Amino acid sequence: MNCEISQPRFTCTLGAQSTVLAIPRAIPIVHAGPGCSSIVSAFAQSGYQGEAYAGGNQVPSTNTDESNVVFGGERDLRSEIEGALKVMKGDLFVVLSGCTAGIIGDNVEEIAKDYASQGLPLVGTDTPGFKGNAYSGHEAVVKAIINQFVGNVKPQVEKGLVNVFADVPAQNPFWRGDFEQLKKLIEKLGLKVNILFGTSSKGISEWKNIPNAEFNILVSPWVGLDIVESLKQKYGTPYLHYPILPVGAVQSSHFLRTIADFAGIPNELVEEVIKKEEERYYEFFVDTADFFSTLQNNLPYELYASGDSLTIFGVTKYLENEVGYIPNAVFVTDNPNQKNENNLKELFKKEFPEYDDKLFFEIDSEKIAENVIPELQKTNRALVLGSDWEKLYTKQSGNLFQYISAPIHQQLIISKSYVGYEGGLHLLEDIYNTLFEGKTITNQTYQAKLA
Repeated sequence: MNCEISQPRFTCTLGAQSTVLAIPRAIPIVHAGPGCSSIVSAFAQSGYQGEAYAGGNQVPSTNTDESNVVFGGERDLRSEIEGALKVMKGDLFVVLSGCTAGIIGDNVEEIAKDYASQGLPLVGTDTPGFKGNAYSGHEAVVKAIINQFVGNVKPQVEKGLVNVFADVPAQNPFWRGDFEQLKKLIEKLGLKVNILFGTSSKGISEWKNIPNAEFNILVSPWVGLDIVESLKQKYGTPYLHYPILPVGAVQSSHFLRTIADFAGIPNELVEEVIKKEEERYYEFFVDTADFFSTLQNNLPYELYASGDSLTIFGVTKYLENEVGYIPNAVFVTDNPNQKNENNLKELFKKEFPEYDDKLFFEIDSEKIAENVIPELQKTNRALVLGSDWEKLYTKQSGNLFQYISAPIHQQLIISKSYVGYEGGLHLLEDIYNTLFEGKTITNQTYQAKLA
C-alpha cells in the first residue's frame, strides 16, 4: 500500500497492542516514539470499549527520541521492561516495536528472549508501522506468543477441545460479544472451547493449552490463515476454515453442521441442537410479521455495506438471504493482499452469485462516499451499514443507517454481537428501530403523505 488514505478504518502494525490487551492479564510494552501507543489506544476506543486491564495511559512505553536514533534504544528498552515487571502485575508481557525501533534495528525479540530465559513471561515481536496494518500486526503477535511463550511442546491432544480464531480485537468494535457468542454457539455441540480473547477467555492457561486442541476453528475469510497454518505445522493440529461470520438462523445452523461434520459429532445430536435453536428463533421472527406488514411501505430494501470482510459478508448474507435486501454495493475495507483479494472475490461470487459485480475493495472512506452518495440521493429506501464516516451523509439523504464497522464514536458497545441466532434477531431490532428516530412512523402516516 503506497497512497494517502482519507478517513482511515485501521491503524498501523502497532495496532497489535489491542491484541495483547484482549488477552486477560496480558500487558504490552511499547518500544516506540512518543504518542504511538496513545494513537493506537484512541482508535481502539471505537464504541468506547475501555482501556482493558492495562491499556490507555497505563501502557509502558520507551518514548524513543533522537538520542535513541543515534545511539540505539535497547538500553532504554531493557530499563522499561525491568520497570514494568517490577510495578505491574501481569501473566504475560509482550514487547512491541514501533517505526523508530524498526528503522534503527533494535532487536526486541532477542531482548525478550534474554528475560524469558530467566523464566519470566516475556515475548517480543517487530511491529513497526511501516510493515503493515492492524491485521498483519495481529497475526504477528499471535504467532510470536505461540512460538516464544507456548513453545515447542509435545501436544497432549484432548478429545473435544478446540481453539477458536476470529475477529481482530478492537479493530472490530463488536469483537468481545462476537467471541462470547461464538464460544456459546460451539459449546452447544458439546465441545470445549479455548476462545483465547476477551472476558470469556481464561487467559494464559488457555494459550498454554493451544497445542492440546483436537482441531482449530478459524472464523474469518483471510485474517488468521497464517496462524492456523503455522499451528498445523508446529503441532500437527488440523483446522476448519469457516470464512463467514454466522448471523441468523440459516448461517448459524450451517455453521453448527459444518463443525459437527468436521468433528465427527453424531448427526442426531447436532440436529437436536439446531431444532431447539431454530424453533426459538422463528417464533420470535414470525412475531415480527405485524411490524413488517404494517410498515411495509416504509421499509428499506437496497443495501450498501462498508467494513471488514468477516463482518460485512456475514451480515450481508443474512440480510439478503433471510430478510430480502438487495446488495447494491459491498465495500471491503480491511486491505487484503492480492492473493486474499482474489480469494474474497471467489467467496463473494459463491455466496452472492447474483451480485458478484457489487463487491469493491476500498480503504479510503472518502472514495466510498463518492460512490455511495449519488446513489442515496436517488432513493429513500436504502440501508447503509458502516461507520462514523457513512453515518452523516446517510442521515442527510433520508435513508437508514446502522453501525457495523470502526470507527464508532456515537454509540457505546459493551457486549453487543450479531453472531448466531440471537444476533440475527438483535440486528433486526437495531436496523428497524432507526425508523423511529425523531419521528412517528405508521402505515397511516405513510398514507397521509400520499394524500
